[in-house]
Amino acid sequence: MTQIISAVGFCNRTGKGDLTTLDASLREIADTGADACEIGIYGEEIVSGGRIIEDRLQRVASIAGQYPFKRLSLHGQISSNFMDREHLVLQKQVVRAMLEMCNRLGAGILVHHSGAAQLGAGENGADLDQMEREALSEMADVAKGYGVRIALENIFTTESGQYRQTPSQVAETVRAIGHDNVVALIDFSHAYIESTFKGLDFRDELRAMAPVTGHLHVHDSFGRPYTMEKFFHPAEATALGIGDLHLPIGWGDIPWDDIFSELSFLPDTALIMEIGAERFRDQQPACLTRAQELAQMVVRR
Repeated sequence: MTQIISAVGFCNRTGKGDLTTLDASLREIADTGADACEIGIYGEEIVSGGRIIEDRLQRVASIAGQYPFKRLSLHGQISSNFMDREHLVLQKQVVRAMLEMCNRLGAGILVHHSGAAQLGAGENGADLDQMEREALSEMADVAKGYGVRIALENIFTTESGQYRQTPSQVAETVRAIGHDNVVALIDFSHAYIESTFKGLDFRDELRAMAPVTGHLHVHDSFGRPYTMEKFFHPAEATALGIGDLHLPIGWGDIPWDDIFSELSFLPDTALIMEIGAERFRDQQPACLTRAQELAQMVVRR
């Protein structure tokens, strides 16, 4: 049996753009004993108009270099969208800059959200799929030059009339591109919510993604779409179990043991827990132990 998940860790607390949060947030992750870290680089004001601000990147490199994580990944723009026809050139410029940052910071993965759009007149989902695939193929060649993999993350439908790929369709996109530097990223909670919303079999959607998956986002939920969106406090959403809650492992009802004992992924996959660090820091040690147990269940099949 071969270990597939090579590192387990957390995403950091994203800052407000002045880099003051970065050092403390990385130290918090290192102090848990985690050997993987994902930096929410999108929130640190490193790219301006598609160009890297050199002195700020050097500051990030100096901070991140203090922490000897086995695996480092960067989370690209939340708003990255290769189905965004109007801004596609700008979108690609930013991803190019993010890939260069991965190279310079020693991060092997750039997380990139799968696209979404409202369908225009005479347009269909296949048109949007093709636009995204062409952009990802172009960026994959850039990533190859840096030795970085783009991890295409499944998201869930966020507004009425939106075209959004299901998890299994994200896997189809990765297969269609057929490039070693593009892999799928399973976000389990996102897949659960989208499966509920579209009446799909959650476990079948995961099975479709797993063989082309090289990165994991783990956080718990109840798979309930946003049937209400306004809460006085985030804890109210938790109490109701509605939405993309980013809960500690075990707080929702995702069947983690069943999933990880069944699925396998690409070699050298990292497991990143996207649990709310500010809300649930006290839960991180238990979550790390639990995630390490789950990682041990995954073997080459």
